[in-house]
Amino acid sequence: MNHDSITLSRRAVHVAISALLCVGTALTPALAATPKDTLVLAFAFDDIITMDPAEAFEISAGEVMGNAYDRLIRFDVKDPAKLYGDVAKSWTVSADGKTFSFEIKPGLKFASGNPLTAEDVAFSLQRAVLLDKTPAFILTQFGLSKANVRDMVKATGPLTLTLETDKAYATTFVLNCLTANVASVVDKKLLLSKEQGSDMGYAWLKTNYAGSGPLKIREWRANEILTLERNDQYHGDKSKLVRVIYRHVKEAATQRLLLEKGDIDIARNLSPQDLTALASNADIKTTSTPKGTLFYFSMNMKNPNLAKPEVREAIKYLVDYAAIGDTLMKNIGVVHQNFLPIGLLGASTVNPYKLDVDKAKSLLAKAGLPNGFKLTMDVRTVQPVQGIAEAVQQTAKRAGIEIEILPGDGKQTLTKYRARTHDMYIGQWGADYWDPHTNADTFVRNPDNADDAKSKPLTWRNAWAIPELTKKADAAVLERDPAKRRALYDAMQAEFRKTSPFVMLFQQTEVAAYRSNVDGLKLGPTSDSTYLFGVSKR
Repeated sequence: MNHDSITLSRRAVHVAISALLCVGTALTPALAATPKDTLVLAFAFDDIITMDPAEAFEISAGEVMGNAYDRLIRFDVKDPAKLYGDVAKSWTVSADGKTFSFEIKPGLKFASGNPLTAEDVAFSLQRAVLLDKTPAFILTQFGLSKANVRDMVKATGPLTLTLETDKAYATTFVLNCLTANVASVVDKKLLLSKEQGSDMGYAWLKTNYAGSGPLKIREWRANEILTLERNDQYHGDKSKLVRVIYRHVKEAATQRLLLEKGDIDIARNLSPQDLTALASNADIKTTSTPKGTLFYFSMNMKNPNLAKPEVREAIKYLVDYAAIGDTLMKNIGVVHQNFLPIGLLGASTVNPYKLDVDKAKSLLAKAGLPNGFKLTMDVRTVQPVQGIAEAVQQTAKRAGIEIEILPGDGKQTLTKYRARTHDMYIGQWGADYWDPHTNADTFVRNPDNADDAKSKPLTWRNAWAIPELTKKADAAVLERDPAKRRALYDAMQAEFRKTSPFVMLFQQTEVAAYRSNVDGLKLGPTSDSTYLFGVSKR
């Protein structure tokens, strides 16, 4: 997903980082060390489009939102099945399962100094629905709409509010959705003071901050730098660090060099080879976490060849999952051919596909394409995505399928993918909340396959019309018995593996390498649960 980028020279990167770190400190390049109160990370974040939690829906943006914005509730990163109150002091659910009542903790403040009340929480949820940006579906799936959201979500007192749903969904499903970025609490008074027309502060918040989390967003320059600072108004334990600086560094080798020299504290996108090379360095440690993030590529069924089921199945047999897993994904992912990541209720561990060129050829012949055909694949130029795409390109060629790789940055390739103008697209999908519907809603639901559809999940992006699977997904989210619900997801995954236009590849094991003077770094299971406010430096 990225432009061919210019690899910075060692000297240029060193000077750039050193200059950046001179934020109130006389640091020279010769010292090659970061300030004790500042955490510096190298991270590829070219996918970020906005700083507004009502619109942010990219993996890198998720981490920023998780550190900068509070929600009603969060899940425990050590046990994602457990929920705890963030700004919510307590909550109850009505006997019919359709009304959720929340009490807000008293005395909370936004970073601006404005008090945080139930009215702010209600406004935040209403605003996300009214703006109706990509992640709004996480809330509108409860029956919330522009027409009714002010009635369905409302403050009932200074510190109390209710949320009504149209049906009695699984209680854990509704609560987990409220841990998502789109449910972040924003400062109503501040945003309305920045309003242009009636945009509820939308234009301003793209590059600014209106939250109450432990870290506040100070600056974001696309594809360059992102700076967070300690929020001294935060109601909980204050961040141990004064600031966190993300540097956009795409090349794994450059990240490793900066880490070894001490110019950065943490490297987030290292290759298996880099991790192996760092293993003998006493100054470097690593940490890893199985992530609810999947690597996949998909096939747009608007392409007449990809609309043929035999072709889609053939392509699933033209991936050398084992070889890629032993090289490009070594220690950073495991083969996983299902839409639910391991860890979520009902996740399947069945992986039926392996490289079988003869099987693929016979399926192509059955589809009337014995000599193969040509395709394009949109690819973000970061590893391991680019390497996986190149490996698939080579194995597909053995069956006569010529794949032309179209490189671009994260924003470019995502924009094209969301407009469903691709042939094939390779990328990652991270869970938005810790409930199986987070992935079922995008991989096996497509309520409207029309070009002008209101809902545009991944199924829609790939023009996969599935009315029956959509009904099954809708039934599963209403099932309140966990065992019965698990069985429904297991059946959906079996059908998905066989017929879908998705080639599920790996489940990510996220690995970060860090300097030995960094303490408390823990990678979260989702993109928005790597909390840097608990990290410190010696």
